[in-house]
Amino acid sequence: MNPTTLNSVMTLWLRITAALDAAQPLAQLVARLYVAQVFFLSGLTKLRSWEITLALFEDEYKVPLLSPAAAAVMGTAGELVLPVLLALGLGGRLAALGLFVVNAVAVISLAEIAPAAYQQHVLWGSLLIGLVLWGPGRWSLDAVFRRRWDIGATTATYTRAA
Repeated sequence: MNPTTLNSVMTLWLRITAALDAAQPLAQLVARLYVAQVFFLSGLTKLRSWEITLALFEDEYKVPLLSPAAAAVMGTAGELVLPVLLALGLGGRLAALGLFVVNAVAVISLAEIAPAAYQQHVLWGSLLIGLVLWGPGRWSLDAVFRRRWDIGATTATYTRAA
């Protein structure tokens, strides 16, 4: 490959990666909002039909180490509070980690889970672990607070120029 062709390929590659880098905040926001909606709506459903929720935790969900009532309260609270934090990107990594645990416990606690439902849990878990690892992104309250109070970032997530 001659130097001119190599230079053209490298220039194209740098443009593509720059465009992908520029899309990261939007992708992180979409992931946060999608997963937050799923879990928040699930929490609202549990809250609306509390008697049914308790019955499900007693009969269907076998949450290890917790009584059915405690598991119902903790699971519902997690599904109502953590998605709000995740959507806002406030304590984004912690909220994503908490929802990852809620998601994992949901899969573990069901004796039988349909393949399609399992695939949804895998998708949600994948998005959540990505947010845990790479953070909620520049379009989050975490990033706003870091910039506002000039808190040193430990990852490039918050330090790249907008």
